[in-house]
Amino acid sequence: MALTGKVAVVSGASRGIGRAIAIRLAQEGAKVVIDHPGDDDAALETMSDIQKFGGEAISVKADVSSSPEVEFLFRETLETYHTVDILVNNAGICPFVDWFEVTEDLWDRVHAINLKGAFLCSQYASKIMRDHHHGGRIISISSISALVGGGLQTHYTPTKAGIRSLMQSLAIVLGPYGITCNSILPGSILTDINRDHYADKKILERDVNRIPLGRLGTPDDIAGVAAFLASDDARYITGADILVDGGLFVNLQ
Repeated sequence: MALTGKVAVVSGASRGIGRAIAIRLAQEGAKVVIDHPGDDDAALETMSDIQKFGGEAISVKADVSSSPEVEFLFRETLETYHTVDILVNNAGICPFVDWFEVTEDLWDRVHAINLKGAFLCSQYASKIMRDHHHGGRIISISSISALVGGGLQTHYTPTKAGIRSLMQSLAIVLGPYGITCNSILPGSILTDINRDHYADKKILERDVNRIPLGRLGTPDDIAGVAAFLASDDARYITGADILVDGGLFVNLQ
């Protein structure tokens, strides 16, 4: 229960990696705010999973690409729990699209949710952390795609590189306030984002064969790292990015 008494806001927490992180932080004792863009049933399932083991959570509908809605998210958090100790920027989308089919609207939408959302949430959360004088943790879910290209992800990979860079810069800005800022770079993690992609058995076999640990990752593989970065054990880690990929990156020669 390393996070007992802490308040954590997790964006995009109704499904996948976000759900796993929200549940894990609650298992460690945190009170969790489950942000979601309107996925009410899935958000309620996440909250139910937390309540089953005696954890505490609330669900807030807020689109992280909208400043008024992000303001609402943190206003609801403060009204319920009075502070913010941990922010996990997890909300993100990645429609797999051929480069010549990427529209300006799709580009703007992916950047708005993935990168602008991390900016808005980080700014609101860090102001609360600064004003409450108790430090804090900002953890952003970047991707192995921040380091390598993706033929069907030309609109997505720049956002993940941007998130990684944002955390590095914020580590400098927010360090004097006791706020650490780090990013997690998942490799091939099976979630709703890529489930259709991996329905192709040839693609699945190809990617698994490139991973030294011999399997795709799971959301729980990411949740454990997020819980560590949120804990006091990681108090002297900031501006770092942790690659959680089963060894995929080192085997891409």
